Amino acid sequence: MTQRLDYQQQSPELFKKLVDFSMATKKPSLGHTLLDLVNIRASQLNGCGFCLDMHVKEATIRGERQLRLHHVAIWRESTLFAPRERAALAWTEALTQLSPQGVPDELYDRVRTQLSEQEIVELTYAVMTINAWNRINVAFRATPGSHDKAFGLDKAQLA
Repeated sequence: MTQRLDYQQQSPELFKKLVDFSMATKKPSLGHTLLDLVNIRASQLNGCGFCLDMHVKEATIRGERQLRLHHVAIWRESTLFAPRERAALAWTEALTQLSPQGVPDELYDRVRTQLSEQEIVELTYAVMTINAWNRINVAFRATPGSHDKAFGLDKAQLA
């Protein structure tokens, strides 16, 4: 599969605004580990190879265990995720695959037991951001790994 067009080159102003928005969503209150899991799960759901490749490499560089990375797709059945991570993954799925009924109260109530109101808002913006990146990279068929050197991802040691 080849890339359809270079969206960065075609609309550099909008690309920069999305990058700026994306950087603003990387909140320390959520932590890199949680955001890595969220980015990986949304990218799996959206079928975005470019983003999935990128975020698995970022998580690996930050020391995430390979088994946990493999278990993100089956997080409900896995015992490797803490309640806070499980809540964030459930929220990510609900916002990535919106149902006609919206986000159920039961899920919102469960997430509120693990995250503060501010963290829920920050997580929601983070999910919005990864979904935007997934959609543009899927639409224009961005090639996984094509920007590894520019993003410092060539340092990832994947076995």
